[in-house]
Amino acid sequence: MRIHRDKAFEAGYNAITSMDGEHSDMMMDFGILKLMPDEHYVDNLPYERIFLILSGQIDVYWEGRNERVSRESFLDDNVWCLNVPKGVTVKIVGVAEDSEVAVVRTKNDKVFTSVARTKESVIKEVRGEGTMNDTGTRIVRTVQNVDLSPDSNIMFGEDVHYPGKWAGFPSHHHQQPEIYFYKLQPENGFGLMKLGDEAVLLENNDTVKIAPNLVHPQVAAPGYAMYFLWMIRHLENNPYLAPTFEEEHVWVEQPDAKIWPEK
Repeated sequence: MRIHRDKAFEAGYNAITSMDGEHSDMMMDFGILKLMPDEHYVDNLPYERIFLILSGQIDVYWEGRNERVSRESFLDDNVWCLNVPKGVTVKIVGVAEDSEVAVVRTKNDKVFTSVARTKESVIKEVRGEGTMNDTGTRIVRTVQNVDLSPDSNIMFGEDVHYPGKWAGFPSHHHQQPEIYFYKLQPENGFGLMKLGDEAVLLENNDTVKIAPNLVHPQVAAPGYAMYFLWMIRHLENNPYLAPTFEEEHVWVEQPDAKIWPEK
């Protein structure tokens, strides 16, 4: 399901999904926090929370610590995020104009140590090179998974599509709910997703809900870089570990696959 936004985010927290309200089937609160200089935001809700800077500059305060972090663009690899358990108060103060922060929350009674992650602790890969005539080449930044954060209930990261190329192919699915959030550069670009048996248009600031067991490969339009933040909610006794691929399409990744036109 596509959640479309046709205008810029407003100052403050912009809710997109809610555990106890609209789109509760995703089991996650997700929204975008937009701050101007000297604007403050405090979060002390009783949930596990993640704060990831998309662009701008902010000051972040938690547990007697504080950091000033900045990011020129969601396309660069200057990733910074904070993951905290319930009981920890987080304050964020805007420094630069129009700073944007992705906020994710979910229920989790486990007590774990708060962690701030930078680009040095993110798993960065270039996937898809050398297969499918390089039509699936993309940048993947895994910020948090079961190995990095075994007590967290969320796995998440970032993908950057090269213009005109695919991600998530061969088609795959998994049992856990997932949310994708999109940015396009330039902003008037678009992409397309196959969500189950439906085609979904993807535009700047769109969010897509991916229900369990729906396949979700996607492609960016030529000329437009497409970024998406992905968030997977682990299920009790069933964390996300790996996707299930559709057997009919797996052949395209074989080293001897004959992709038209043959070389």
